[in-house]
Amino acid sequence: MRTLISTAFISLDGVVEAPGGEPGYRNSGWTFKDIEFLPEAFELKGREQQEATAMLLGRTSYEAFSPVWPDMADFADYKVMPKYVVSTTLTEDDLVTNWGETTILRSLDDVAALKETEGGPIIVHGSAGLNRALSDAGLIDRYHLLVFPLLLGAGKRLFSSTDKDAQKLTLVESAVYPNGIQKQVFDVVR
Repeated sequence: MRTLISTAFISLDGVVEAPGGEPGYRNSGWTFKDIEFLPEAFELKGREQQEATAMLLGRTSYEAFSPVWPDMADFADYKVMPKYVVSTTLTEDDLVTNWGETTILRSLDDVAALKETEGGPIIVHGSAGLNRALSDAGLIDRYHLLVFPLLLGAGKRLFSSTDKDAQKLTLVESAVYPNGIQKQVFDVVR
């Protein structure tokens, strides 16, 4: 079974919306505004590219990343790995041609089936709505969180407000950096 890893920049109050400057959100670009850049705080992001063997995205994140990430040196390792987009509306004609093999999945059942295939870890970037659905369905195996020392109030959140049984996590890696960012890596206990 493949490991499904959710990775996120997240505010202390749980917001994951527009960390890199995506338009339409009041606090857009919050990861680099008023937070000192320390390369060591982002080491996890480089390691993810080396360890992941596939990327899973929701439609909205795919549409945001696919015009930009294929040509960015910072994301070169992602260009060649297989990508999976969970969408009920995208068609093959909507996919970019310069970002490697991309497969459209139509349901969470398709994601569950993908996890049963041979291969290494699958990383989920962005995709707040997809992350909430995957978490609620018990499909996420690990969380890679970079928690920023900010309270953003309104915004898309990583976790749903669904009333469900408690889900235990085990902290497997952590660090605190001088700029206030905290790295928290959790495995989901099954």
